[in-house]
Amino acid sequence: MPAPTSRRAPRRPRGSPVDPIATGTRAPAPGRTLPSKRLDAFDNPNPTRDYLIHLQVPEFTCLCPLTGQPDFATFTIDYIPDRLCVELKSLKLYAWSFRDEGAFHEAVTNRVLDDLAAAVEPRFMRVTARWGVRGGIFTNIVAEHRKRGWKPAPPVVLAGFEREAHTL
Repeated sequence: MPAPTSRRAPRRPRGSPVDPIATGTRAPAPGRTLPSKRLDAFDNPNPTRDYLIHLQVPEFTCLCPLTGQPDFATFTIDYIPDRLCVELKSLKLYAWSFRDEGAFHEAVTNRVLDDLAAAVEPRFMRVTARWGVRGGIFTNIVAEHRKRGWKPAPPVVLAGFEREAHTL
C-alpha cells in the first residue's frame, strides 16, 4: 500500500494577505457580497403619515482605535421617514463596512446617524448604540436628528386593561 501523500498548502510569504478578496486585489466570486459604505433608499409607501420604523443591528463591530481589539455593539435605529426609507440589505452591508475600522464609540455612533440621515432625510431619527463591555464598562450612546420644522404629533394615551391568561 503506498504511503499517504501530504497535501499542505504552499506557504505564503510573511505579510501576504490571507484573503485577496478582502484586500481588494481580486474581484469577488459570483454571488459573494462585500461590505459597502453605500446606503440605498426606496420611496416611502405612506409619505403623508408619521409612522415609526424600528431596526436593530445586533452584530455591529469595529475596532478600538487605541488597541486594535474588536468592539461589539447592538445598534437600534428608530426613525419616522419622510420621502425615503432605508433599504435593509444596504444597511447590513454598511454596518459590515466598519468591521476593520478603528473608531471611538461616540464617533462611530454619530457617523452612522449622519450617514443615515443624509441618505433618507427622515423627519426624525434616533440611533442608540449599546456597546459590549470593555474594561468593565458598558457604553450606551444615543444620537438624534430632527428635520427642521417637524413637530411630532402628541402621543395618544389609551386606557390600560388587566392582563388575561391568553394575552402576552
